[in-house]
Amino acid sequence: MSKLLTTLSALLFLIPAPAIAQEIVVTGSRMRSNGAEDTAGIGIRRRADFAVQRVTVYGDARDKEARRKEILDTVRAAIQLGGKRAVQLAYGDAVIQPLTLANFADKLKFEKDEDRDDAEQVTFLIKTPLSDGNALAAIDRLNAFIKAVPGVGRAVMAADGESGVSIVDPSQYRPQILAAIAADANAAAKLFGSDYAVEADNLATPVRWVLVSPTEVLLYIGHDLKVVPKR
Repeated sequence: MSKLLTTLSALLFLIPAPAIAQEIVVTGSRMRSNGAEDTAGIGIRRRADFAVQRVTVYGDARDKEARRKEILDTVRAAIQLGGKRAVQLAYGDAVIQPLTLANFADKLKFEKDEDRDDAEQVTFLIKTPLSDGNALAAIDRLNAFIKAVPGVGRAVMAADGESGVSIVDPSQYRPQILAAIAADANAAAKLFGSDYAVEADNLATPVRWVLVSPTEVLLYIGHDLKVVPKR
């Protein structure tokens, strides 16, 4: 086992940390897309950092310039209100970044309504901390926020799809995951006796994640463990 532990320790220094911490969105529909079906099941469970909800701001004023101004003014009102209600805005899909008064006009993209030429919308996310672990309270907070955002002109804000959670910088948990793998390997080696050792492969693969409860994610590394006779 000393050889395995040495290998695990070395991997911590060989894999560079990202320059900017990424925030990853996890929803029930993403469970299979992130490889949950082939996980070895060895990892760490932890509470997600935020509850998230994708939203749209829809506008159908006939004049294009007026329509877009109403939509952006509604987003601005949402950003300003968020600071008073522990709600933050973000843009992106699986990886998200803060949406602020300084960047929202540039980061949001107008999408046309397929059924109407005089209607457009922008899509982004709202999020609130999950520090207390109460998923229902967090979702209620987001829903109340959506209702409280004042629409400008004909622009309206509405939820879009299912709620989910986000986790900030999953790669920071690599040491804990490797420690869990080492503990599992150590237990396996003891079961087979002193004539056997454990080999671990693919430990340099990226940290992966899957939603395991309304507020928790399993963080893991898709690895292989083999029990082999000592040489």
